[in-house]
Amino acid sequence: MTASIVLPPDYKPSADEEYMNEMQLEYFRQKLENWKKSLVTQSTSTLDELRQGGLNQPDDIDRASLETDKSLDLRTKDRIRKLISKIDEALDRIEDGTYGYCEETGEPIGIERLEARPVATLSIEAQERHERMEKTFDDDNDA
Repeated sequence: MTASIVLPPDYKPSADEEYMNEMQLEYFRQKLENWKKSLVTQSTSTLDELRQGGLNQPDDIDRASLETDKSLDLRTKDRIRKLISKIDEALDRIEDGTYGYCEETGEPIGIERLEARPVATLSIEAQERHERMEKTFDDDNDA
């Protein structure tokens, strides 16, 4: 897909238009790209914070607090890395024409769901089925 489509500044996808038309695809492409840039910036600042200061705190409590903070930062960084990967996959789906369609059923995921979770790969119905199956599987394993 080329970025030659210029969106009006106030454009929001609507259920009244053809689903996943060029305007909607460009809207979500920009939304995903902006989200990714924001996450990369956040991740970079987390890395910079991790590189600063060592664990050479003389006080055990201060050192434990610093270790806890660094552990949380590392988990946040890992979550960001995984989310960036999902964003890249969504951008690939925009390119190959499968973005916005459920990977299980092929049905439209829906504008509202994509607005809330632009990296969604399942329709709400398919997602709920997955969650019910996971819960059933977890309940079976707990027995």
